[in-house]
Amino acid sequence: MDLRRLPIILSILLLAGLAPLALVRAAPFLQGIENWVADYRVATRTPAAAQQPDIVIAAITEDTLARFPYRSPVDRAFLADLLRMLEAKGAKAVLLDVLLDQPTEPAKDQALAEAIRGLGIPLVVSHGGAAEGLTEAQVAYIDAFVPAPRRGWANLVKDNLDGTVRWIFPGKPAPDGHWQAGVVPALAAHLGLTPPRGLTPIAWRGRPDAATAPFRQFPAHAVALLPPAWFKDKIVLVGADLSDRDRHITPFRTAFAGNAGVLPGITIHAHALSQLIEGRVPPEQGLALAVIVGLVAAGLGLALGLVEISLWLRALLGLGLIIGLWLLADPAYAKANILLPQIGPSLSVMLGLWLTDIWRGRQERDQRRFVQAAFAKYLSPVLLDDLIKDPSKLSIDPKRRDMSYVFTDVAGFTTISEGMDAATLADVMNRYLDGMVKVVFAHGGMVDKFIGDAVFALFGAPRDMADHAARAAACALDLDRFAQSFLVAETAAGRPFGVTRIGVHSGPASVGNFGSDARFEYTALGDAVNTAARLEGLNKYFGTRVAMSGATAGRCPDLARRPIGRVVLKGKTEPIEVLQPLDKAEAESAFMIAYGAAYAAMAAGDAGALDAFAALAAERPDDGPSSLHLERLAMGGNRDLVVMADK
Repeated sequence: MDLRRLPIILSILLLAGLAPLALVRAAPFLQGIENWVADYRVATRTPAAAQQPDIVIAAITEDTLARFPYRSPVDRAFLADLLRMLEAKGAKAVLLDVLLDQPTEPAKDQALAEAIRGLGIPLVVSHGGAAEGLTEAQVAYIDAFVPAPRRGWANLVKDNLDGTVRWIFPGKPAPDGHWQAGVVPALAAHLGLTPPRGLTPIAWRGRPDAATAPFRQFPAHAVALLPPAWFKDKIVLVGADLSDRDRHITPFRTAFAGNAGVLPGITIHAHALSQLIEGRVPPEQGLALAVIVGLVAAGLGLALGLVEISLWLRALLGLGLIIGLWLLADPAYAKANILLPQIGPSLSVMLGLWLTDIWRGRQERDQRRFVQAAFAKYLSPVLLDDLIKDPSKLSIDPKRRDMSYVFTDVAGFTTISEGMDAATLADVMNRYLDGMVKVVFAHGGMVDKFIGDAVFALFGAPRDMADHAARAAACALDLDRFAQSFLVAETAAGRPFGVTRIGVHSGPASVGNFGSDARFEYTALGDAVNTAARLEGLNKYFGTRVAMSGATAGRCPDLARRPIGRVVLKGKTEPIEVLQPLDKAEAESAFMIAYGAAYAAMAAGDAGALDAFAALAAERPDDGPSSLHLERLAMGGNRDLVVMADK
């Protein structure tokens, strides 16, 4: 490996690995998608587990409230009797998730206060303060009603972005400064466990099957009728299971409709408590994992970008990598308890591939400049002859004249050159360029320059040519024939070579010697030259090898051709007509006649054009224009107008 490339590779790796991570965390929309994907995985891929044996929920339901003279607050005498009954039935500990922040009936209040203070088993009662929205009077009442050792903050930690509960609330300092745990950590401490002191992701407990809840639950008003064995040595969580209060969004909402994913607070506490009792480890997630996965994904994209394959295959494999990352996430969670991020790494693969492609493109351009410099000392015989006859043409001052331009380029030049040793590359390119030059010279053109494997030829300079458009068109067809025969021969000899694409255009440009006194070159500059070069590039989009403008074709009435489209090049506002020159036999074929009819129907806005192009694409799947227009029309394309988003 060339060590000089290492800093660039590391820069691409870091940028592609970390930038998407930062983007996802900074963009609520992307973070929301990332959260939803993770939540869906938790909801649908959490492994099944037997019903939790140590925790029982005594739920205050609508039927429970119907037994009281008022719905709220919950009848204090009932709660007092319930606590004593649970102790009598042998419960191991109780969590009372009811906020006792206001007086009701004095006798009932007194009964519950005595039950709370006198209960002989561990008990934690939900507590709140001013930060939880309680008034000063409510805070004073609840502080007096619930002894400090029995208190636990009732808070649930919700994501600021989507309001989903994903963490266990560890606790916070009370107004007097001492640490007060949340209800779940507080009860865990009473049970002799070590409660968490920081935010801990909830490791949600799986259910045995679709019809069975993770925790056994009974109506609170039915506890008196149930056997003591059902509560003996159990941790009983008492709280509301109502449709209109104390329900919270959980990850299960992504997969289950209605209240199945919006759980009562007491059920969420049961999940958190079972996690602490059983020592369940929460899924591996967070910033460190996101950084590692992002860098790995970026490295995969970078490595793919370095592989010598076609752009389309590289893009297809890049998509495959992204799909692979998504497929890997399921077993990673179900088998290894790892919640892999998805959105950031997917972007990292694409960014790594794209940045590497840009870097390789720059390398290719550098290589083209090197080849150009190596051939710059070779002048066209036509130019040399003209300079000998008229030395005044050495003037730096350019002249504006009407000319035709031919650009050619070999697809995949970098792949070809890097796959050959220097001697083989020189032999192949010299033979190819020699053949191309001979064709240009045969039609009276001038080879302006080589840019790597690309050839730029002028017709109409330095000598005037009235028929420069016809010469350029005929030259393009002969160049295509030579390039195709060269490709076939090289392939048969076991040497890979790319398809040659050709662009032809006519129009005014400035031509002359451009440069300095020490170094100059005879060339043409202007928008018409740029248009010819861009026509060559359009072949990749159209699936053709030769693309000619209407400006050239209009001056060649006898030239057989077929229309490709009216194209608005990027950065332009007006369309140009683009055509493909054909030999006479091909132009008279039934396929091309049918193509002409289909194109005319498309240009006229005839709905039958879609079926016509479908038939053409079926007959010749490799015919680029037919497939292109079929795809455009199927997607609602605007007649024969093609607006290019890229150069």
